[in-house]
Amino acid sequence: MSRRTVSPGDLGRRIAYHRKQLGLSRDDLAKRAGMAPGFVEYIEETAASITEEALLRLAAALETTPDDLLGGGMDRPPGQGLAASHPVLHTLDPEECMRLIAPGGVGRVAFSGPGGPTVFPVNFKVHNGAIVFRTQQGGPMEEAMRTGMEGVELTIGFEVDRIDDVNREGWSVLVQGPAHHVSADEVKEAAGTGVEPWAGGAREAYISIVPHHISGRRILGF
Repeated sequence: MSRRTVSPGDLGRRIAYHRKQLGLSRDDLAKRAGMAPGFVEYIEETAASITEEALLRLAAALETTPDDLLGGGMDRPPGQGLAASHPVLHTLDPEECMRLIAPGGVGRVAFSGPGGPTVFPVNFKVHNGAIVFRTQQGGPMEEAMRTGMEGVELTIGFEVDRIDDVNREGWSVLVQGPAHHVSADEVKEAAGTGVEPWAGGAREAYISIVPHHISGRRILGF
């Protein structure tokens, strides 16, 4: 096994992120990787170089790849690898679809804009069965989602997907429903979801989507 060292970059932060996504403590990760808990703590909190061997063990324990831990896939679109030898496509029921997107994250909103079909990525949370995201008050997205008629809401699409390039698997969930502009009386509850747009700026208009139709697919590789 090579003993060359690997440049740290944001390695510690990425290790901590994947560990928390799996619900692991530092002790749990150390056991999985066959390392001392103190070493995991050191790597997460210090911009230190580690050996290639240690990187491989951490990646395996975190169910990801060394390249991912090093941030090498940031500018590479997912799904670039070959398909599985015998891919199987499964239909997901609505309950499983909602379970998959329940942690929140980044999804895509699709609607008819002034210039035609439009898709925007948004950070979202799921709250009381509805999808909540934020946009700019009076901005192009918020305005495009208004019908101009009292009590009538625009039906939009919302899509979330995840791709596992290593195992050549993935899933996609599509939700369709009315885009409800959260009123002043409802803002406090919507804000309680903690949804934060990565794009920053004054994005104080909350939109919720009440799912009327939910569908999804999962690809398994064999």
